[in-house]
Amino acid sequence: MSTRKIFRDYEQGALDKQYNSRAAVPKHAQYVERWTRDGDKACEELPHHLDLAYGDSAAEQLDVFPATASGPAPVLVFFHGGYWMSRDKRNFQFLARTFVPAGAVFITVNFGLLPTVDMDELVRQCRAAVAWVYGHAKNFGGDPDRIHVSGHSAGGHVVAMLMATDWAEFADLPDELIRGGCTVSGLFDLIPVRLCYINETLQLTPEQVSRNSPMQLAPLSTAPLILACGGLESDEFRRQSAELGAVWNQQGASCQVMERPGFNHFTIVHDLSDRRAPLAQAVLAQMQLA
Repeated sequence: MSTRKIFRDYEQGALDKQYNSRAAVPKHAQYVERWTRDGDKACEELPHHLDLAYGDSAAEQLDVFPATASGPAPVLVFFHGGYWMSRDKRNFQFLARTFVPAGAVFITVNFGLLPTVDMDELVRQCRAAVAWVYGHAKNFGGDPDRIHVSGHSAGGHVVAMLMATDWAEFADLPDELIRGGCTVSGLFDLIPVRLCYINETLQLTPEQVSRNSPMQLAPLSTAPLILACGGLESDEFRRQSAELGAVWNQQGASCQVMERPGFNHFTIVHDLSDRRAPLAQAVLAQMQLA
């Protein structure tokens, strides 16, 4: 195996290891199975509308868990992880059990997966999903002026791209469309992603990396952004959150980095699903629900 450095101080094998979150957590499949089972329970317990179309392709669908309290409620839009190439909105329906009882509308989003679509199209679809939510929030008891976004892993990347979006370029949307965000183990510098093993599937080009790396973009939202990661994650995953927070705060953003000791790339999600946990409390406080 080559020992040539291909990114910072990493040779190929070491870089691949940094970004292989599944290999680092042998029980990762059990966690996802648990999330899916708990999502089924959420559908049993809470009113919901599944597979609502927000675009023309079969992938452009979302699930809505309406607010159960009276009055316009804040809306949390969640984007799933899976390295942009796998997983499904159903895997994260379980988070509705945390946020709907707290007073929110909870929405989880599907989008086209790489390499069936490219990264530019994936991001376009996710922007379209948020625009759809703005136009339909009132139908589900939501307040279109209180839209928050969150996502895990690749979904965290989507959240940061949404915070770097000039919504004024879209018809009938306010400049400050998003009122807060939370990334969980997100990916914001796509240069090492393109250079590691996963790009055999993703097929990212240098040009796509430049257009879709939040680290290379300016934050265009003044809304607060939580950048969470687990203390047991790889150095590179932890760097991604810490560095974006530093870079964006220097440009006037309001980023809060939360590194949670004892959590890995998958268990960190449980810190969001437990309403009493620090990460869930931070998101609820951001939504003025704590």
